[in-house]
Amino acid sequence: MASRRVAALRVVLVSYPVATTLLTVLSLIIGGHVTAPAVMWGSLCGVGQAFGVWWFYAALGAGPISVISPLTALLVSGVPVAVGVTLGERPSGIAMVGIVLALVAVVLVSRQVEDSKPHRFTPKIAWLTLGAGLAFGMNFVLIAQAPVEAGLWPLVFARVTASALMVIIALFTNNLALPTGTPLRLALLAGCLDTIANVAMLLALQSSLLSLAAVLMSLYPAATVALAMVVLKERVTRWQAVGMVLALLAVGMIASG
Repeated sequence: MASRRVAALRVVLVSYPVATTLLTVLSLIIGGHVTAPAVMWGSLCGVGQAFGVWWFYAALGAGPISVISPLTALLVSGVPVAVGVTLGERPSGIAMVGIVLALVAVVLVSRQVEDSKPHRFTPKIAWLTLGAGLAFGMNFVLIAQAPVEAGLWPLVFARVTASALMVIIALFTNNLALPTGTPLRLALLAGCLDTIANVAMLLALQSSLLSLAAVLMSLYPAATVALAMVVLKERVTRWQAVGMVLALLAVGMIASG
C-alpha cells in the first residue's frame, strides 16, 4: 500500500532499519552467541535480500508483471527444495506431492493481469527476473546455515547488510528520500511485521527440513491475495482462486508428511 504512493525503495529505506532495530532489541533480550558463522551467513542472506528486492522491482518496472511475478515465485520456492534434496533431505511421499502442488499454487496465485501498456519480456528483464528469484530463494538456504546457538543475531546481521546496500542502491537510483505522512506510517508498520516474519522464518528453518519449511513460506502470495480481498476489496482471477485452494491442500499434505 505504501509502495503505491511512493517508490518501493523509499519504503524499504524505512522498513528495513525498523526491522533491524527491533531484531537487535530482541536479540539482546533472548541472547545468543555472536560467532563468525553467524555473521557470515546472516550477512550473505542480507546481500541476497537487497539485490533480490532491487532486481525484482527493476523487472516489474520495465517488464510484463504477468510473466515476472510467477516466474520469480517459482524460483523462490524451487531453489530451496532443490538445495535441500541435494543436501540429502528426503521428504515423505505425501510431502513431495504437497511440494509439487505448492509450486503450482505459488505460480497461479502470483499471476496478475497485465495492464494496458505493452511490456516486452526482453533478455534484460529475463536476467533480472532470474536474479531476483535466485536471490530470494537463496535467502532461505543461507539463513538456514546459521548456527542455532546464535539465536536471532544472524537476522540482525542480515538486516544490517541489506539496509546498508539498500541505501547505496537508493543513492544510485535517485531514490534516497524517506516517505512522509501515510506512506511513512505504513512503512513503519511493515518493518514491525517484517520483524515477526523473520523470527518465524528462522525458527521454522531450524526446526524442519529446508525443502519443506521454505516451500511453505514461499506460499506467502496466497496470504497477500487473501488480505487484498478483505482489506482492499480487490477481485482475484479464476486462476488465483484455484491457486489458493491448491495452496491450502499443499499446506495440509506437507504438514502431515
